[in-house]
Order: sequence, then structure tokens, then C-alpha cells
Amino acid sequence: MLERERSCCFTGHRPEKLPWGEEEDDPRCGRLKEALARAVEEAYQAGSRHFIVGMARGCDLYFAEAVLELREWREDVTLECARPCEEQADRWPSRERTRYQAILDHCNFETLVQRRYDRACMMRRNRYMVDHAGRLIAVYNGAPGGGTHQTLVYARRRKLDIQILNLEDFSQ
Repeated sequence: MLERERSCCFTGHRPEKLPWGEEEDDPRCGRLKEALARAVEEAYQAGSRHFIVGMARGCDLYFAEAVLELREWREDVTLECARPCEEQADRWPSRERTRYQAILDHCNFETLVQRRYDRACMMRRNRYMVDHAGRLIAVYNGAPGGGTHQTLVYARRRKLDIQILNLEDFSQ
């Protein structure tokens, strides 16, 4: 894997916190996906070659798909899927499990942070990503608490280069 300075990780919200929920054909979702694709390209232009995603539903999967799309025309791009535990997607809707597995099937590296779920496994996964990256892209609604907020706080402490896509900008 690549050194930290050439790695970019991601944090963002699950469908429950997105204005469009699971309706990805909503134009607001389309605008966010376009902005994520631009952010991934900008990270690439700034030197990132290795991208790490935590594989949660919602924005994580959007990000992973944007990286896989970039990899189609930038062969030096790698995607690492950092899974918090083996059963991460076990209770997801069938369509989302299929999407999750397709991303895993096409990633370059798969990291399993721990085998079994416990209350802290998501935090451990988030810290793993931040500890292995020099840059963070976030989709964030500004609300305190929650995994995205905690990951941003940790990334600031670790002095990552942070780009925030404000979810409010895609709410109209």
C-alpha cells in the first residue's frame, strides 16, 4: 500500500441523514455524486493515489464508486475497503448487499478491522482510515455527534488535509 501522504480516506452520512434518503435518482443525490467525483479527481491531482473507504451505506458507497470510476482511466489509483467487521452488510437490503459485494469484488485491498461486531468497531475502522491517510474527504451536515463528526474531529487532531462537502449545499 502507499504511504500516508499519498492516501485519501472518506467519511460521510448514511441514507437516514441524507435529504433524499435512499432515493438516489433524486437530482440532489446526483449533484452530490458529481461533487464527490470532482473531489476524488482533485485529490488525485493533489497526489493521492490510494483511497480508503469504510463501506457504510450511503455516501461511502457513492465515494467507492467514484474511485472505481476514476481508476478506469487512472491506472495508478487503488481502492481499499476498510470493513469494521465481517457482518457489516448482513442486515442490509438485498440490493445494497449486492452493491457492497460488487465494490469489494473490484477493490485492490480489503482490510477487516476486526472479526466480530461490537460497539466500538465503527470507531476503530474510522481511526484506521485516518491513521493511514494524509487527506480526508467528508460529506457532512454540520451536526455534532455521530461517526462522521467524530472522524472529522480525529482527522483534525491528526492534521489531515480535509475537504468537506457540506450536505446543506445539496439539500435544495
